[in-house]
Amino acid sequence: AVLLHSSHLAGCVPEKPKRSALNQLTRTLLRKYDCGVRPVHNWTNPTTVYIDLILQSVLDVDGKTQSITTSIWYRQIWTDEFLVWDPEEFDGVSEISLSSDAIWIPDVILSEFVDEGKSPPIPYVYVNSSGSVKNYRPMQVVLACSLEMYAFPFDKQNCSLTFRSWLHSVKEIDLALWRSAEAIANDKREFMNDGEWELLSIPSHYWQFHQDDTDYAHIQFTVLIRRRPLLYVVGLLIPSIFLMLVDVISFYLPLNSGTRIVFKISILLGYTVFRVNLTDEMPATAVRTPLIGVFFVVCMALLMLSLIKSILVVKLLHHSEKEVRQMSVSACLLDKYGSAEYELEPSLEGDLLSLNELQDTPSGLEWLHRELVSLRLALSQEDSESLGQADWLALCSKLDCFLFRLYLLVLALYAGTLMMLWASWSFA
Repeated sequence: AVLLHSSHLAGCVPEKPKRSALNQLTRTLLRKYDCGVRPVHNWTNPTTVYIDLILQSVLDVDGKTQSITTSIWYRQIWTDEFLVWDPEEFDGVSEISLSSDAIWIPDVILSEFVDEGKSPPIPYVYVNSSGSVKNYRPMQVVLACSLEMYAFPFDKQNCSLTFRSWLHSVKEIDLALWRSAEAIANDKREFMNDGEWELLSIPSHYWQFHQDDTDYAHIQFTVLIRRRPLLYVVGLLIPSIFLMLVDVISFYLPLNSGTRIVFKISILLGYTVFRVNLTDEMPATAVRTPLIGVFFVVCMALLMLSLIKSILVVKLLHHSEKEVRQMSVSACLLDKYGSAEYELEPSLEGDLLSLNELQDTPSGLEWLHRELVSLRLALSQEDSESLGQADWLALCSKLDCFLFRLYLLVLALYAGTLMMLWASWSFA
């Protein structure tokens, strides 16, 4: 009876479940694995790490800190000789994922690395039965880059991503490209091409750097990008050009109307406010001022020059005749306006003599005659003054026209030079 009871209890106890093939394989591979040892049976054989890179987007280009923030898909592939198994022994399992902290990972880093950014952690790697380890992960990295902002907004940037082993020489860790250099250079399928930057190509090359009697392997990817200038042309350049055209048109306001100077001051004030509001749109550099910054400064200088020129001409226009005679600008001015003593006609001289003679004994008719003669003299003097003012206005108008043409020449030369520079950069 005891034996029957014991057999009955044994039949009620559930069987201990077998470990899955995946669990058994993981325990078998990692039981005696040392993640601090380079995974080769012969230590003289180097471990070749294959690298692949796909650029996804350019997030930020900071000229002040000389850095660029990019989002990339990065792949490392190498062979781990300690992670090899026969799939038939483990239910046909030919590929598993292992914790990246449990196995050996090559110390391949970016030389231009500044900050890791917001990269999602990927704690696993894939390993197949032949020992090939695949480490795939997205990365958002901030890289140091020598940025050239002088041609903004028609600039092109050339930034490098250099991968190397930090400690191991080429005898221990060698690097190679997983795909051909041509395939990597022309791969734009994942790049977000709707943003501010356009990807031109990503050329790459391999070389060895000799230091302390040791060679170190390097692979450099050069990211060539070009800025799309339409946003800045519409928001920065075109409004400035419109304000400069309005300033040029203001020269056609009448010289003696008194509104030209007020109008030019309003344009200068508006341009100053426009420039201050767009300060954040300009790239900040500590080494070299962008050409567009020079453009804004010269435009403001031209507006001030236009205002000073108008003030000078208006000041000359409102000089009194006495000041005009004393200016001695040229012999022609003196010859033309020096005779402002108002020479009298012979008939007026006779009237003036008769007026002097009649001042002693005025009678009714004589008083009337004297008043008529005085009125005629006053009108004659006023006509002479009006004629002199008209001549002076004509001379000031000619000076204004000359300065206006000179201003247009300077403006045209400056605009032509800028257009040639920006056109050469834009289509290069």
